[in-house]
Amino acid sequence: MSDNKPVYLRLRDRIAASIIEGEYAEGDMLPSVRAFAAEQGANPLTVAKAYQQFQADGLIRVQRGVGMFVREGAAAKLRESEKQAFLQEEWPEIRRKMDRLAIALEDLTDPA
Repeated sequence: MSDNKPVYLRLRDRIAASIIEGEYAEGDMLPSVRAFAAEQGANPLTVAKAYQQFQADGLIRVQRGVGMFVREGAAAKLRESEKQAFLQEEWPEIRRKMDRLAIALEDLTDPA
């Protein structure tokens, strides 16, 4: 995770990874804003901003007075958006570095 990213985006990435990895499955309730803020050592307003982004993206639903729940299909949607971001933003730089160092794709799968 990049330290250049705003804190709320780093928190969002952490939650997204937990959803993708199944720590929070579809239908599961996410930790409350306060609980997650305490766990992460973050300001509750910052956590609320991260959660608002998930809500705006349609990945969680809010049940007033109860909590926030992972929507059906959230993991697949997150996996696809993370994949696209990796291929568009991270992979080109990795590929350039591989070319500079003369690393072939086969070198990555072939134990040396």
